[in-house]
Amino acid sequence: MTSTLVVGRSTPPALEIHHVGMGRPLEWLRLGWDDLRAIGAPGLAHGALIAVLGAVLLMLGSTHFYVTAAAVTGYLLVGPIMATGVIELARRRTAHEPLGFDESLQPLTRNAGGLLYFAGMLALIALMWFAVSAILLQSVLGAERPTLADTLWGGSSLLTHPQLLAYLASGALLALVVFVLSAVAVPLIIDKHATATEAIGASVRAVFHSLPAMLVWAALIVALTALGFATLLAGMVIVMPWLGYATWHAYRDLAG
Repeated sequence: MTSTLVVGRSTPPALEIHHVGMGRPLEWLRLGWDDLRAIGAPGLAHGALIAVLGAVLLMLGSTHFYVTAAAVTGYLLVGPIMATGVIELARRRTAHEPLGFDESLQPLTRNAGGLLYFAGMLALIALMWFAVSAILLQSVLGAERPTLADTLWGGSSLLTHPQLLAYLASGALLALVVFVLSAVAVPLIIDKHATATEAIGASVRAVFHSLPAMLVWAALIVALTALGFATLLAGMVIVMPWLGYATWHAYRDLAG
């Protein structure tokens, strides 16, 4: 497959959304693991960068539960766009094109508009979550927001268990919305030069066309991501590229 710069594309890419069975996500992980082993260092370098970013966010947000939760949620919400480089590596391996860290950055020039618009949408959702969560804590759940001093120097969480569960549930709901919007969006933007709007529409259709399988896929993503966080983000060096590669194979089954 030849990488080309598409200028002024007026017709949307031809897409056919396919149905897959519930067990298919396990095959995506298997294929992603094969990619991880075959591609090696370039993908692991992306994983290391993502792990470092996550560590910085956790360090900055470690002063208060509210800030920590908001930082982790924001990190996860922009996760799909952070996987761009490894998805490109998986695409290049499928197309028998050269593999390398520099080559993994080519989507930024091939379809920068689509990627930047999609990244902006995810960043906006993350910022909205940060603001809405503050309102949720104070107005709906009746909890105190951390003061500036708490945020800078630390403070204890004043949330009761019901408040904590409600707060986490709202974040999980938002993460589910992002999953629906982004399930195949980045691979589609990279592979078929789709616009962000086209990619999001295809993602929504793909998720609901194979809903049982996609619920399994979402659960696997959550489980592996939790494993990455449980290892103090060291595991994200492997988990992040593995999930990125698997996302490429999910896209090929669902809408490729």
